[in-house]
Amino acid sequence: MRSSIFLLLCFFSVSTLGQDIQRIAFGSCSHQDKPQPIWSEVLAADPDLFIFLGDNIYGDSDDPQVLSAKYEKLAAVPGIQTLRETTPVIATWDDHDYGRNDSGAEYVSKEESRRVMLDFWDEPFDSARRTRDSGIYTSYVYGVPGRKVQVILLDLRWNRSKLVAIEDPERLKSRSNENRGPYDASLTKDATLMGESQWQWLETELQVDADVRIIGSSIQLLAEFTGWETWANFPKDRQRFFELLEKHQKEPVLILSGDVHWSEYSEIKETANGWPLVELTSSGLTEEWKAISPNRHRVGDAFAVANFGLVEIDWSNEIPAFDLSIRDVTGTNLIQRRIDFD
Repeated sequence: MRSSIFLLLCFFSVSTLGQDIQRIAFGSCSHQDKPQPIWSEVLAADPDLFIFLGDNIYGDSDDPQVLSAKYEKLAAVPGIQTLRETTPVIATWDDHDYGRNDSGAEYVSKEESRRVMLDFWDEPFDSARRTRDSGIYTSYVYGVPGRKVQVILLDLRWNRSKLVAIEDPERLKSRSNENRGPYDASLTKDATLMGESQWQWLETELQVDADVRIIGSSIQLLAEFTGWETWANFPKDRQRFFELLEKHQKEPVLILSGDVHWSEYSEIKETANGWPLVELTSSGLTEEWKAISPNRHRVGDAFAVANFGLVEIDWSNEIPAFDLSIRDVTGTNLIQRRIDFD
């Protein structure tokens, strides 16, 4: 197993002093009160890095003491303990560990929740994540020139505008029959998923020197339109993201997401800059949702069983390739995809 690495804090990103990254595991949606057998297989995969993409606990409270107690339950899980002792771990949040289901900028205890969350994940006390007024987004750069991996973790809660809820009972019933959720797209001029400060930061990060970029989004980006929480609820922001990639992408980019309680691989091949958009969704580490929503960009099947994701970077190609997989609690590969960019 790899030993933990010392992280050097920078204002925009964290550099990892030459730590080579080839195998990245990730997941989301781990309920602290449920059995978590998945960790045996995560540890067996021997990742160089593990990324928690949100709903890392089910806090659902405005009380920071309640949130702290639930994090302590997570900390007591033997598999979590071993993971944190042997593997570098980084994290962002989604709604349930942020504080309330489907919550955004309106959540009243986000400052207290931020402190509890960052304390639990051992964030340095001088980190910009603790003090900036626009959220806990951050990035990390691993490796040496020629094998540099940048991991960008977004914050899709702190500044997110209020969701547009469907009120018509007939529409809600029709949506439910299609396994779609209760939300419509937010089309007002000021509707935002990330806030302007994070957008400016992201554009800067997309120009950081790297050979591979991994973007961690707590909710799905490519799926359209599920009616649950996805980027499609904020179509202007979703289009802005695509335009930033079109403008700046010069290397393989992979989107990792969680939240939905099933796993799937999504892809958009035809893009303005010629690079395919690829997204691997892993959810959840404990949570399972049987009513899988439609997704026209899904390739292959979706799986509503406990799972984690694994990204293996093949550095032997002139342009690095990705070997992607989703594994269940027995270590069985539910999804396997090879992504060659050249």
